[in-house]
Amino acid sequence: MNNIKSSFSIKDLENLTGIKAHTIRIWEKRYKLIEPDRTDTNIRLYSLENLQLLLNISYLKANGYKISKIAELEINAIPELVKEIAKKDSTHNHAMSTFKLAMLNFDQKLFYETYASLEKEKGFLQLFHEDLVPFMGEIGLLWQTDTITPAHEHFLMNLIRQKLLVSTEELQSRNQIDHKQIFVLFLPDNEVHELGLMLVNYEVISKGYQAIYLGQSVPIDSLKDLLNYYDEITFISYFTVKPEKAHINDYIKEFEQKLLMSKKINLWLLGRMVKEIDLSKLNKQIVSFKSIEELVKKL
Repeated sequence: MNNIKSSFSIKDLENLTGIKAHTIRIWEKRYKLIEPDRTDTNIRLYSLENLQLLLNISYLKANGYKISKIAELEINAIPELVKEIAKKDSTHNHAMSTFKLAMLNFDQKLFYETYASLEKEKGFLQLFHEDLVPFMGEIGLLWQTDTITPAHEHFLMNLIRQKLLVSTEELQSRNQIDHKQIFVLFLPDNEVHELGLMLVNYEVISKGYQAIYLGQSVPIDSLKDLLNYYDEITFISYFTVKPEKAHINDYIKEFEQKLLMSKKINLWLLGRMVKEIDLSKLNKQIVSFKSIEELVKKL
């Protein structure tokens, strides 16, 4: 347990709970809800228990409770009240808080329990779009602000990846292919962020299409072999960090020259780096999407 992050700055608390640092300081003085430790230079340091309490308070406030009323509760009564509300109400905010605690504590059991509860209530796709996709966005921001380490990010992302793999395998075992169109899903050279593409793969299969999933870091020349097997292909790729801004338009041009010789071959693109593409020069066979939901509507 010694390696688990157990102390947090006030900025960490703000990033993790959404409660402004100024507000946290006011609550400390007015309600005595939390009491930070102090470093030798008088910098506030907060415990994991402080974080858990603030996550619960944030959840209660989102459900209409005023801080003055929350402060009147016994400390042990606050998590019990949160559990009661979560049973009756939408569990999104509570789930986000629980996923954060699972990540910070490297608590695989807590993640699985929370996931199982949400999946039972919502089903896989709704759970993924409503809870895990927003949470993955939050993880990225928490990493950028040094609130969490890469180890925290990799821990959670790998648990989510496991769930995606299992759900995709279950879907493939029972799903009927209803369309002739082939989708080939791949990531460009040196791109390894594949959770988004894995979710697109699940969506494609769920709509009755055949999906060929190639995964991470696939060179353009390696894709040419697919043209010998299929006349009509829609390639799908997800640009998160690659190709880089300076090379992305050259990448698109090379893809077009080597693979889009037939009108029956198309390329669909998603991801953060897509905004760097010069859309005015795109071949009609190349389509960019702002989100997975937008792509799914076109299936």
